[in-house]
Amino acid sequence: MNVTEKAVEGLSRTYEIVFAADDLQARLDAKIQEIRPEVRLKGFRPGKVPTSHIRRMFGESIMGDLLNELVPSTTQKTLDERKLRPASQPEINVVSDAKAVTSGKSDFVFEISLEVMPDFDPADPSKIKITRPVIDVSDAEVDEALVKLADESREFGPKKGKAAKAENGDIVVIDFVGKIDGVAFEGGSAEDSRVGLGDGAFIPGFEEQLVGAKTGEARTVTVTFPAEYQAKHLAGKEAIFDVTVKAVEAPQDSKIDDELAKRLGLSDLDGLKDALKKRFVGEHAAQSRLKVKRIVLDQLDEAHDFDLPPKMVEAEFENIWREVAHAIEHGHLEDDDKDKSEDELKAEYRGIAERRVRLGLVLAEIGNRNKLDVTQEELSRAINQEAMRYPGQERQVVEFYQKNPGAVAQVRAPIYEEKVVDYILELADVTEVKVTKEVLYAEDEELPAAKPAGKKAAAKKKPAAKAKPAAKKDAKPEAKKAAAPKAAAAPKAAAKPAAKKKPAAKKDA
Repeated sequence: MNVTEKAVEGLSRTYEIVFAADDLQARLDAKIQEIRPEVRLKGFRPGKVPTSHIRRMFGESIMGDLLNELVPSTTQKTLDERKLRPASQPEINVVSDAKAVTSGKSDFVFEISLEVMPDFDPADPSKIKITRPVIDVSDAEVDEALVKLADESREFGPKKGKAAKAENGDIVVIDFVGKIDGVAFEGGSAEDSRVGLGDGAFIPGFEEQLVGAKTGEARTVTVTFPAEYQAKHLAGKEAIFDVTVKAVEAPQDSKIDDELAKRLGLSDLDGLKDALKKRFVGEHAAQSRLKVKRIVLDQLDEAHDFDLPPKMVEAEFENIWREVAHAIEHGHLEDDDKDKSEDELKAEYRGIAERRVRLGLVLAEIGNRNKLDVTQEELSRAINQEAMRYPGQERQVVEFYQKNPGAVAQVRAPIYEEKVVDYILELADVTEVKVTKEVLYAEDEELPAAKPAGKKAAAKKKPAAKAKPAAKKDAKPEAKKAAAPKAAAAPKAAAKPAAKKKPAAKKDA
């Protein structure tokens, strides 16, 4: 076997591998002798089939099997001997003619083309300086939350006064019968249905026509089912509802006291305050972590400048652009992207793809050098948590991951990423600074932080959503539960259109 490096361009490598015809024929003869005792052919005693006859009958097939074994083993040997780390699956191109090789008239020649992982020294975490934003939970913040809870959990009681009319914010208790073309339809009737005026839980136009209603009043409500209504036989049709108002209830004065705490499952008001404070402490810590992680990733991005495997970048870009194209098609493009041309968007999102790949390689290298890894226990816990999101389908989701290593890699990637970030933060020079809640939760707020050595030209203003470790990005599990359709009870329906979906390729880290 002879290996020749034919081309080197950036991270691309091409190697030519040649097996001499004599060597292959010797391998073929050896294989024939190995199988000859087992060959059974009509007209020959078992094990006595002439070697020449076996070669004539099965030589091409045997040679094919030999080459199928030689190509992958030789490819791996070539990579190992040269300590190459492929960034993608090597491409194999057979140059020789199969029949000529089998007949011994030609050497067996094939080429290996691949992209290798870049060699670089990752930034020293101890040289990274981080400003960690922190805030204390104030009494005012807790008090504000108490007011909201009291309002949200307030009770309703009969609206006072015989002529009291229903207003937005009130609840009307109604009986109704819905008809289309004078005929009552299935699911279009109910008794003692509680309708919150202004909640938007019913078909558009239904609640509005009950404003001003009084207890005991009968009303006729005419609405048109949305064209996208889940019950296809009702979609787009006009319906008339005969409505009887049985009661009008108004919200009662909200009180912040022990009774409020008990309604929320706590013993007293002090317990409720403590629970709120703990919740805010956790929320602020999580937000601070997001800010700090963003600073870490930005600094790592600025500190490294090396060639990126083109195929990795292209694959990441295609994943991002698929989502952006979907957003363009359905009118869900982010506001700051709407006035940009397709070329401008592609250039911007390609930069995001490059950042993702760069950061993934950096994080993976830091993790590898420091022997960081995701344990099986951590992986199983994450998969079980994912399965719990789909009640009734937990087993199917777990089985999906068991059968799809790529999906498991996708679960592993963010766990690995967090571990590496935690490791960096343990060694980094971290300074805490008190900030306001507005600053902590501001999307574009930049906190001062010293830049690590080895900077690139300029920091990107719109970095990628998340840095992904070197593990390949695979499709999400298809076992996800589809949204359950709402009951077809006539006015009580999915009245509100679904919120517009933004492209998953967000630019905020």
